[in-house]
Amino acid sequence: MRISYLAPLSAMVVLAVGVAGHFASGSIYSALEARELIDALSRPALYLGSAIAASAATTLALMLNLLGMIKRADADFDAAMYRRVYRISLLGAWLLGGAVVMLLFMTMPIGEFDQIPEIWYPTLYKVLYWWVVILSALLVAMVTMLFSTIRDLIASVTPHDDI
Repeated sequence: MRISYLAPLSAMVVLAVGVAGHFASGSIYSALEARELIDALSRPALYLGSAIAASAATTLALMLNLLGMIKRADADFDAAMYRRVYRISLLGAWLLGGAVVMLLFMTMPIGEFDQIPEIWYPTLYKVLYWWVVILSALLVAMVTMLFSTIRDLIASVTPHDDI
């Protein structure tokens, strides 16, 4: 079983796109601009958060099925296969929790409040933006890890290993 660097590499690509998007949006000069950006970010982030939560929960259920399949298979699997399943499950649990926190962030009321300092809205926008970027990178990493684990599992239980 070989070590796959594809998952961290794919996460780095998503993070690089996030950094590029951050620099492309420029500086936020006022609380009004930040509120508009938060409003624009919150709609797609709600859908993304729901999709991440659903995919993470589904992946956790699939990992339970995969463990059952590994136990029933005639092939012997080393501890590395179980560690990979554990890592995917751990990442799925973190993603599920992170998606729920992101959905809670997105339900915060955004309006013109008198007692809130000017820095609040730009800071909130940056936190929300980077939360979305990091969860997206982790989701891509989890899917990539899942793919490489399934690829190696198929290669070990089939009579040929040309996958």
